[in-house]
Amino acid sequence: MQLVVGRIGRAHGIKGQVTVEVRTDEPDLRLAPGAVLLTEPATAGPLTVADGRYHSGRLLLSFKGVNDRNGAEALRGTMLIAEIDPEDRPDDPEEYYDHQLIGLAVVLADGTPVGELTEIAHLPSQELLSVQRPDGSEVLVPFVTEIVPEIDMERRRIVLTPPPGLIDTDQAEVASARDDAEASE
Repeated sequence: MQLVVGRIGRAHGIKGQVTVEVRTDEPDLRLAPGAVLLTEPATAGPLTVADGRYHSGRLLLSFKGVNDRNGAEALRGTMLIAEIDPEDRPDDPEEYYDHQLIGLAVVLADGTPVGELTEIAHLPSQELLSVQRPDGSEVLVPFVTEIVPEIDMERRRIVLTPPPGLIDTDQAEVASARDDAEASE
């Protein structure tokens, strides 16, 4: 199975390093020195990670055979793809790999459909679930236990208990009216 683990950004310095937008929850494993990554477009690779480090919150990588800024700039926008065993599972039963969750149905606690999980954004401060609604719109949901209390792999769904206004503007209006009514009592 192939999994997109990063996207190459701009060149950094003059020795062939690049910034990488990380798209995996295990960058230390998937983007470690020695890792061989396929690329999209395929003409850019495969690439072998020579070295990596974090600088100002950004992952910097260098690849074997890319020794100068021009070579690094030529890779800009390239997607990095890792080959992984689809049976591979994290050690902790409460953890999941992104590829296990992508495509799961997303529902509210009462079973109301919200959409389908299309992406997990790994940001420095938290992770966000990108859910595509049936109407084609997207909603971003913080991936925290208070909002995502259940992942049901058997039923292939993610259960949400969102605060008012996160999923639907109608919910925000109903919650606001309820809060106003409670305040006047």
